[in-house]
Amino acid sequence: MTDEHCVTRDHIELWNSRVLPADGSVPVSFGTVLRGSILPIVVWLGIAVFVHFIYNPVVAAVQGGLFLAFFLLGFTLRRRSGHTTKCSLHGATGGVLDKSMAGF
Repeated sequence: MTDEHCVTRDHIELWNSRVLPADGSVPVSFGTVLRGSILPIVVWLGIAVFVHFIYNPVVAAVQGGLFLAFFLLGFTLRRRSGHTTKCSLHGATGGVLDKSMAGF
């Protein structure tokens, strides 16, 4: 495929040049991480409320415990690989919410 046939790639590069900063990595606030993860937060909170009222509060507590365990695992792995505490916090939060939606 020649470059003139690659219209999609040109649109993607145009989009990225308007949205993404040109100077490499930039700090991202924790609020931005949570805003980007609003769908998984809403889905899992809905599931937790549903199982709390339908089954038992223990089931919702187990679900929260799993999230906490995977968050701590992600945070620890990021800290051991040399990331800062802030970067590890953001990455572990986004990572847990991102990977939890893989089944949907």
